[in-house]
Amino acid sequence: MPVSLNFPVSSLLAFLAVLARVSGALAFVPLPGFRQGPQAARVVLALAATVLLYPSWPRVTEGWTPWRLISVLVLEAAVGIGFGLMASFMSEAFQLAAQAVGLQAGYAYASMVDPQTQADSGILLILAQLAAGLLFFAFGLDRQVIRAFARSLETVPPGAWFASGAAWEALARTSAAMFTTGVRLALPVLALLALTDLALALLGRVNAQLQLLTLSFPVKMLAALAVMAALAPVFVRVLGSYAGQVSSGLRVMAGG
Repeated sequence: MPVSLNFPVSSLLAFLAVLARVSGALAFVPLPGFRQGPQAARVVLALAATVLLYPSWPRVTEGWTPWRLISVLVLEAAVGIGFGLMASFMSEAFQLAAQAVGLQAGYAYASMVDPQTQADSGILLILAQLAAGLLFFAFGLDRQVIRAFARSLETVPPGAWFASGAAWEALARTSAAMFTTGVRLALPVLALLALTDLALALLGRVNAQLQLLTLSFPVKMLAALAVMAALAPVFVRVLGSYAGQVSSGLRVMAGG
């Protein structure tokens, strides 16, 4: 006996639209090991997130032509990329600070394989990437992204772009705060390293026979590690404050 599947085309179109938005966001959301994970696992995660948002799927009442479907999928992917960029700003701020500190402290001379890109990167930069991925879950940004998706499917239907300038303003303001947050994190360590260089220069000026070049690198590395260990609670508070700003930006972009 033949079995007929009466699956409405409108549900399939809504599924494809939500999947395009979720896939665009997952390309930038800082999930640890996501980019280098198995391809099947990434596909399953995108499908699972799409099915999870089923109560918020839009209602597609009109028939879409192939060109209309392609344009909707492109717009949905662009909207998802906007959400993914907003969610990745905290991780980028931490990596910016680690890059600045690693360059001045001398850690940039020692590199290791980045598990995300399989390229040579600084040690502090890789540690910052892993720590930022853990803080992404600790601050609850993963839940904020899902809530923003569910809300955006109601306020920004498939085929529509951000309706108000508030979303663009929130995206620009949060991206600008990424640089200020990175500078705030790196500035205390950079100030100590500058004072260390000044002290070593004055000591070398007083006694030119001292071989301070061989001592400057280990001194600066140990000083940078000591300051970062002492300021670790401060770093968490600064990143937590910025994570709250990112959460507010996600709500504004979602129209909530």
